[in-house]
Amino acid sequence: MTRVPRCIIAGAVAFAITALVSLGRATPYDNYVLLAQAFAEGHAWIHWPGPYIDALQYNGLYYIIEAPLPALLLLPFVAFLQSVDQTWLSILLAGIGVGAAWELGERLGLAALANAWICAFLLAGTDLLWCAMLGDVWFLAHVSAVCFTLLALVELVGKRRTWLVMLWAACAFESRFSLVLALPVYWYLLFAHAPSARRTLWQICAVLVPVAALWLFYNEVRWGTWNDIGYTAWYHQDQAGMPSGSPFRLAYVGYELRSFFLQWPSRVNGYPWLAPSLSGVALTWTSPALVLAFFARRPRALTGALWIAAILVAAPNFLYYVNGFAQFGMRHALDFEPFLVALMMLAARERFAAWSKALIAYSVAVGLWGCWYWQAIVR
Repeated sequence: MTRVPRCIIAGAVAFAITALVSLGRATPYDNYVLLAQAFAEGHAWIHWPGPYIDALQYNGLYYIIEAPLPALLLLPFVAFLQSVDQTWLSILLAGIGVGAAWELGERLGLAALANAWICAFLLAGTDLLWCAMLGDVWFLAHVSAVCFTLLALVELVGKRRTWLVMLWAACAFESRFSLVLALPVYWYLLFAHAPSARRTLWQICAVLVPVAALWLFYNEVRWGTWNDIGYTAWYHQDQAGMPSGSPFRLAYVGYELRSFFLQWPSRVNGYPWLAPSLSGVALTWTSPALVLAFFARRPRALTGALWIAAILVAAPNFLYYVNGFAQFGMRHALDFEPFLVALMMLAARERFAAWSKALIAYSVAVGLWGCWYWQAIVR
């Protein structure tokens, strides 16, 4: 009898947990369903149902500014079903992402028990479970980016098929744009182990050139220019933004540093006595187990590459004018946390101390509390 791979079991367990925690609720913020329906009708603008859906009005029409990959994944469903709940896509991608993380841990030589601890941290010790259970447009984008980034990392430490790494990478940055900054790190790791640099370059181009062409076409259809002006135009009309300039500024670094590392939950009089701020809770208090990443040492090339990828991808989030708002934890951290999780695996491979397990247990407990709070009180 063929044994079921552990990564499949891990993914199935994560899927089941996320589905259970979601309580079967459909998200009202189904922007990606609206965008998929627009694609199915042959246009990029959406049928805007009202102001509860974040969409940019441009030349009299409404457009979704978020990266479009989740809408493309929903396209087959909206083409054949009258009603589609994008939360189920979010739940499925969370399961695949955790399954990919398990496979990554195995390929990095992590013991099964340590792998289980770190995969549990990825699901519930970060904002992944919270985002996946809600399935809102912004949160689905994060879950999708995490899933495909982990798939790219699995391939990078496995067969290193260039075309597949680039495909997963493209899916990741077409879910969250900041992941495009991980490309130089992927290229370095691919070329460092490539038997043929020319073949590697051709495979990179074979994937990324069509993706870039489609992206330029998509921008031209929406904005009448090759450049994506969506986020900048949104910033100019947002009350939290400014009427001109870029949404990425050095002036926002202090605010983001306070958000990511200092922002506490709020104390309230009466049950439940402690409440996460609507604008989030710092990683210091929700995900302290990330500190384990700092203990990764070997292999040096991979460790350094993962740190560079994490820093590059994190950078735009520390320059952005909002920290994610209306969230538990710091959801923007999900952009770079897959690289930190890989580093945690490298560190745990060498030594998985009791304090590491304690921090993971704490992070998971806080994450579950955040999910409960949002389901029981906020939503």
